[in-house]
Amino acid sequence: MEGTVADLYSMNTNHRHKGSYEEFDGDGSIEARDSLGGSCGTCTGAVSSLDPGAQIEMSAAVSGVVPDDTFTVDQAVNALGFGKFQVKLSLITGLCWMADSMEMMILAILGPALHCDWHLSEWKQALLTTSVFIGMMLSSAFWGNLSDKYGRKKSLRLAAVMLAYWGLLSAFAPTYSWIVLLRGLVGFAIGCVPQSVTLYAEFLPAHQRGKCVVLLDCFWAVGACAEVILALWVMPSMGWTGLLALSIIPLVLFVLVCEWLPESARFDAASGESEKAIATLQKIADENGKPMLLGRLIVDDVAQVNRGRVKDLLVQDLKWTTLLLWFIWTSCAFCYYGVVLMTTELFEAKGNLCALSGMDGAFTCTADCRPLSSEDYLDLLWTTLAEFPGIFFTILVIERLGRKTTMALEFVIFVISIIFLFICTSDRTWLTFILFVARGIISGVFQAAYVYTPEVYPTSLRAVGVGTCSGMARFGAMLTPIVAQVLTRTSVHLATATYGIVAILAIAASLMLPIETRGRAMS
Repeated sequence: MEGTVADLYSMNTNHRHKGSYEEFDGDGSIEARDSLGGSCGTCTGAVSSLDPGAQIEMSAAVSGVVPDDTFTVDQAVNALGFGKFQVKLSLITGLCWMADSMEMMILAILGPALHCDWHLSEWKQALLTTSVFIGMMLSSAFWGNLSDKYGRKKSLRLAAVMLAYWGLLSAFAPTYSWIVLLRGLVGFAIGCVPQSVTLYAEFLPAHQRGKCVVLLDCFWAVGACAEVILALWVMPSMGWTGLLALSIIPLVLFVLVCEWLPESARFDAASGESEKAIATLQKIADENGKPMLLGRLIVDDVAQVNRGRVKDLLVQDLKWTTLLLWFIWTSCAFCYYGVVLMTTELFEAKGNLCALSGMDGAFTCTADCRPLSSEDYLDLLWTTLAEFPGIFFTILVIERLGRKTTMALEFVIFVISIIFLFICTSDRTWLTFILFVARGIISGVFQAAYVYTPEVYPTSLRAVGVGTCSGMARFGAMLTPIVAQVLTRTSVHLATATYGIVAILAIAASLMLPIETRGRAMS
């Protein structure tokens, strides 16, 4: 206890508050005295029962003395602003996000390819897709817990190595069972990727956080487009094995540049590593060309719970927010990946959309197999490009309407857009436009959720909060192949109605969130 507090309070002692000072008693307690020697209060052995971040804060807050020359990580990040440091961080975390997007976009291409090569039924295609999301769902809380205990950087680097390794191995899977297992392991590693958003958000000034986190999704859109273009180039000559092997390139690059990736200053401060936190803040100041704040660093969120525990997300103050967020994330992923997977299914329809209904099991033989053509890939690219308008729309409204209203509004637009799938159109351009709008707007919901979730949780629970929400999103994504790849061939209308009902419920959940985080400092 003495070492931790003493190290923290050794910074800039020449700027101490003139009216008071602290003395450390021999038994490890902290006694605050005024300038005349009178006792202001004593903090005893209870301090040692708190985590390191709380111990640091107790030295200033519980003792009753909060000097003028103290500052928090949040105050430092806001004062140092957005500059060269954040630009570099955007590129590195964006590379991680791009790699995740490419691995997820493969799912829309791999199913039809294996359907032709290995004569897979719709149920086996759906199981292959589901295996990835099962891995992601099971690992999300694990990675969140690991990140909260050992740091965001270590977790991300480990996950990237695992993802590249299993992604490459899956390219050489000899049987269906092997590829299901290996893609499930790929999903397990992907479960850590949302922690890159947690790390990124913790280095952003409050007034720019919303727009910057949304703009980070540009890398997701670039990755999805890059995967379609790569498939258009690779699939005719190298097939799905070449596509899987080449798709790990962004992961390899991320591992190489990960050494520069900084650890979260908030995490270091809350863990009692004040020197590391100050060094990181000094690095931000140097790269952004701003003067470093003078004074002593304190922790602004005294954690009364152990960091990184899932059950602490359900304490009285957070329970309602957590449950609603879990449903919103589940619904968002269910609808988003539903549109992604339905796109290739609907492009296979001969004639109008209603002709696809009742064809369950009709494409299990080689004679009826129709691989995706160049036209299909180009239309798929157009629907993927929809994510860019979704990003810009979210940027336009998220700071004006707030996070909750933005999510609700975008769910409303999604419902309106998919209603047009009830029309049995044979116009490929019209179908592409409907899917373009639906995918663009539902991707915007994801962006808004990624802004809101890190903001609403304190540092001690931020990574596990984002991790569990990501896990619930994977649960929704795990269910969607049954609707998008199986139910669609039974009834396009029933599949569309399923997505519409889920989205309507998500509108209500978004509006019922008890906290609006627009303009709110991260605690």
